[in-house]
Amino acid sequence: MTRNRMVLLLIGGIPVTVALVATWLWYFVVRGDLDIVSILGTANRGELVQPPRQLDDQTLLDESGVILKFADMEPRWAMLIPAAGGRCDEACEKSLYVTRQIQVAMGKHFSRLRRVYIEEEHTGDTELVVSQLSDGRPAPAAGDFSEYLATEHRGLQALTLSAAGYNALFEEYSSDAGTWYLADPAGWIMMSYNEQVPYKDVIADLKFLFKNSGG
Repeated sequence: MTRNRMVLLLIGGIPVTVALVATWLWYFVVRGDLDIVSILGTANRGELVQPPRQLDDQTLLDESGVILKFADMEPRWAMLIPAAGGRCDEACEKSLYVTRQIQVAMGKHFSRLRRVYIEEEHTGDTELVVSQLSDGRPAPAAGDFSEYLATEHRGLQALTLSAAGYNALFEEYSSDAGTWYLADPAGWIMMSYNEQVPYKDVIADLKFLFKNSGG
């Protein structure tokens, strides 16, 4: 009986031990003391954001001005598309198009991803400043960004962020307007991509992450 009890205790303790080890590892990854990606030897195609940045460290607002906490949302990996200045230019439109195509190409994993557009301005105050969309079709004549999102990017979530918070989360974007980001289900921004990374390489990264994570 005692032996059986010990076996049950050991089995029951395994999940707790795994959770504690995972928490310990992630603590050092966030601090920048442990490069777990290099240790595992993963051939990621994007640029690692080191240390990772937590979305909830900044104040994100939805379109109605209500504070939104990433931690309160359904856990999903998120493709974050930043833009600035109340204008969605060619780089912005291309990032929106590419991330939409990537999500569709993920097939059965479509629902494990969400897309989030993040600006300093509300979408109603943002202008679409392109004459042609990435798929070759003409852009909305009036440059109506809200209409463009509603018709071309259903399901995309639009959030706003202060200038200070924007700079803290998206520093790479300031030097490359074609940059967009990948955040894990816990809200950590962990990878950045730009126009130089083929969408097939992004899909390879996502498939690897989905296979090797529970999120």
